[in-house]
Amino acid sequence: MKLFGSRQPKAKISVATAPAGEPLIKMRDIVKVFKTDAGDFTALKGISIDFYESEFISVIGKSGSGKSTLVNMITGIDRPTSGTVAIGDAQIDQLSESEMARWRGLNLGIVFQFYQLLPMLSLIENVILPMQLAEQYTPAERKDRAMQLLSLVGLEDYAHKMPANVSGGQQQSAAIARAIANDPPIIVADEPTGNLDSRSAAMVFSLFDELVQQGKTIIMVTHDRHLAAKARRTVRIHDGLVVDDGASTDVVDLSDAKPSAGAAEAATLADAQQEEVTEALKHAT
Repeated sequence: MKLFGSRQPKAKISVATAPAGEPLIKMRDIVKVFKTDAGDFTALKGISIDFYESEFISVIGKSGSGKSTLVNMITGIDRPTSGTVAIGDAQIDQLSESEMARWRGLNLGIVFQFYQLLPMLSLIENVILPMQLAEQYTPAERKDRAMQLLSLVGLEDYAHKMPANVSGGQQQSAAIARAIANDPPIIVADEPTGNLDSRSAAMVFSLFDELVQQGKTIIMVTHDRHLAAKARRTVRIHDGLVVDDGASTDVVDLSDAKPSAGAAEAATLADAQQEEVTEALKHAT
């Protein structure tokens, strides 16, 4: 289902594209070091990797392996200590915070494990918000588009309900609708099914698969081996390094993996970074 509406992007911020056969996302020699009370923790150790248009990639690894940190480099939630991240024609590790907020609004949809819907807004208002912040579509189009997106994820009858009044699966579906509100070319999902039952998780995957069919690039961090195996490509991270990268076949179950050293600090930082991007989106101009 193609969604309607006319773009009204701000000047000098372009939608990421890549020539045929060329990577959409190019990460080179990415190192990330976190400063903690226990000392420095190197979450990423010189990773170089490419992602292409219309790919569905699962990123897997034990807790603390660096998988969430890797996708945070793509979203601009965090910056590499060294190395470069290029998406389309944008060198995103060099953008200012305001430039990054504007670029993110046009190019990225982010789906969090804990939904991150604003509790004081209805589902339809949550979906409209990114369009308002990025100044996309006319005011009349925004409401129509938001309702169409909610219909796409099966929530047209819940559009005016508050997040607290719907199930976890419905909240995550609304979060996906919000993530694609501005029709971004890239969707990043960090443990999107971590709090969902199997039926809701299957529905989320079905939505992702449909978006890939429409040409979106989806990069999904997950511990769910069944979901990871359904992606077309799986990248395995271990101790800050890419140790496997290829077609998704049999994926090791990581759900009972014990955290490696520094995992607690990394997880805390990731949570804080998610809060920061939510605030940045609320205050973006």
